[in-house]
Amino acid sequence: MRFVLVEPSHPGNIGAAARALKTMGMTRLYLVNPAQYPSAEATARASGADDVLARTVVCSTLDQALTGCSLVFGTSARSRSLEWPTIAPRVCAEYAAREQAGGREIALLFGRERSGLTNAELERCQYRVHIPSNPHYSSLNLASAVQILAYEMALMRGAAPTLADQLGEEAADQVEVERFFEHLQQALVDIEFLDPDNPRLLLRRLRRLFGRTRLLRAEVSILRGILTAAQRQARLAAKR
Repeated sequence: MRFVLVEPSHPGNIGAAARALKTMGMTRLYLVNPAQYPSAEATARASGADDVLARTVVCSTLDQALTGCSLVFGTSARSRSLEWPTIAPRVCAEYAAREQAGGREIALLFGRERSGLTNAELERCQYRVHIPSNPHYSSLNLASAVQILAYEMALMRGAAPTLADQLGEEAADQVEVERFFEHLQQALVDIEFLDPDNPRLLLRRLRRLFGRTRLLRAEVSILRGILTAAQRQARLAAKR
């Protein structure tokens, strides 16, 4: 399980997140474009979790941090104009445990200290995770959010297998799913269903739809085959 901090601005929060993970028996911390790392302050705030910091993976892009993951959760206290499927930390832990039972990679995204995750980053997630808090003061420290999710994950180790396990098939990872969405967007333009200059919320709604289905690798292959066939027919029709 990867705990991914997107563009953390304060090295102290990185160290505190490492400490939070170690207390729950977890070690996999990923950083996307941290403002300052390595840092003596991160080491000091880790309070003995130096081994977690030593294993920390620093990535230049979110794509790198998510490579190989089949299920991604994004933590956010902020509602969106087009709301994403939202679950509580305990439900998130249940879903993640089932995925882990099949030996697959999971990522939990935590956004910037001031602004959180962007809409585009949240679209990379199957679920938005909301930590219930005081509606009049919902601000939660980054490391505290990591601690809550790590605690819930630790409670749920050894849960039931996923549907993919029951079917004996592999779930599609994030790279495959993202390539499918890129293909889908281009195909919709080619068949003149999508106006690229005025996409509105269509693509985000489609991401939300397919995110709920938890695509298998074979299903992604079938869908891309359908898109390729539709594009071929659109090209033939244009020549007539």
